[in-house]
Amino acid sequence: MYAEERQQAIANQVRVNGRASVTALASLFDVTSETVRRDLAVLERNGHLQRVHGGAVRPGATPVVGEQGIDERLMSHTDQKLAIGAAASRFLPPDGGSVFIDAGTTTYQAALALPRDRRLTLMTHSIPIAGALAAQGAETLHVLGGRVRGLTQAMVGADTVAALERLRITTAFVGTNGISIAHGLSTPDPDEAAIKSAIVRSAHRVVVLADSSKAGHEDLTSFAALADIDVLITDTGIDPDFAGALADHGIETVIA
Repeated sequence: MYAEERQQAIANQVRVNGRASVTALASLFDVTSETVRRDLAVLERNGHLQRVHGGAVRPGATPVVGEQGIDERLMSHTDQKLAIGAAASRFLPPDGGSVFIDAGTTTYQAALALPRDRRLTLMTHSIPIAGALAAQGAETLHVLGGRVRGLTQAMVGADTVAALERLRITTAFVGTNGISIAHGLSTPDPDEAAIKSAIVRSAHRVVVLADSSKAGHEDLTSFAALADIDVLITDTGIDPDFAGALADHGIETVIA
């Protein structure tokens, strides 16, 4: 693809979706982040978009209030999410095992970082994660059906929960909007919470991927207790006292 064609495609992405992140665009077009930034600079000069930290938005766009969509969250704590996603591969099961990857931007980075030479059954209910895994040539990939929640591009609803309840997953990589000592893991949307809860119940090992901004935060709907978690992979910003409290609950904290 020529630069002009890629830039036109990027402009269309921003026009249709309202925004796009450097990370997502680099993955989509199989180019470096620096190449994407140069493209965004050209498009901004031509009035097609407005550059923001980590990506671009439509010209004159105003900040989003409330729960953020995928593109907004991809542009938040990017370096931490990349490191956490890479560290997740250390917790893959042996060949022949199964891995469920929850919807989310940190879990998306874990999907991108998966080694391609492993014989694993991969499962997800996330459209972006399924697309990324398929593009990487995942040999055995299952995508759970259901109703698509547009904000997160994840399958939700009774059909998705029922499918999860029939599974016995070796390892689950789970994202969260908040993790507190008192009330465990939480997320804003009840439908998403029901899916996350079903993932946790179906997995033999639960590895939570969350940057340190989620520590001590509580959102609307709880979906798992600390007793349900085996490992938390986070970043260097985690409070040592918080990590110590997690250890008291039997949770291993890994700093990426």
